[in-house]
Amino acid sequence: MKPILDPGDREFLERMQPLGAVTIQDLCDSVKVTQTAVRQRLNRLLSGGWILRQTVKAHRGRPYHSYTVSPAGLRELGDNYADLAQILWRELRNIPDAGIRKILEGRIRDALVEQYSKSVNAPELRDRMQQLAALLESSGFSVHAVDVTTDSSRSLPVLRENNCPYHELAASDESICDLEQQVFEKVLGVPLTMTHRCRNGDGHCEFHPIEAFPVPTGMVETSVREDVRCGNSDVAARVDVAVRSDVAVLALPSRNAVEATS
Repeated sequence: MKPILDPGDREFLERMQPLGAVTIQDLCDSVKVTQTAVRQRLNRLLSGGWILRQTVKAHRGRPYHSYTVSPAGLRELGDNYADLAQILWRELRNIPDAGIRKILEGRIRDALVEQYSKSVNAPELRDRMQQLAALLESSGFSVHAVDVTTDSSRSLPVLRENNCPYHELAASDESICDLEQQVFEKVLGVPLTMTHRCRNGDGHCEFHPIEAFPVPTGMVETSVREDVRCGNSDVAARVDVAVRSDVAVLALPSRNAVEATS
């Protein structure tokens, strides 16, 4: 999982970055704290990979260490795209031509699928979910692949996001949730349904594969309708739904079968 940068350490890193290669004494003079406090900060930043340390041979005297912000640290300092992402998504949704909106949303979805699919290629669904969760965690999201027990006492792999990566967007526009679900479906190679949503007040978002076990009819019908509404008819078409009086039974296709129909 990507390490989290403490707010105090982030501020220290921001003060350090414009100084270039610095010594401990340089930092003491700049931030006006003791060497002990500076060393503690530097050790934490080193362990997180946010800074680099280099041994410099002095012309006279003992070698000394200089410190610079690492490429990961520079990315972290510039990694604040929340406002930009919200503006871009809202402007996209405000495009009056529905055809153009659909093309652009499709390109965003396909780009994300291409990016994630490079690291998600295991033959078993449970392993693919683990790979996807690890990939998302490496990008700073709190995501886990877990097993849940169904009503029929079967173990089912699910993807659980402990916090919504698009919380402010999703609160006002659920289409971002639809896009994320479509991306995960294509990367994992199976149709999914969302059983929990942060935007609905749940403590997490949870994606379940549509599997061969009884599911409340309303939930299944809603899932299929949403797929069709979002233009994801290829997923909906692969789901074999047999509705009884109170439940719907769905058959989950194999990855090969899914790929053959894509």
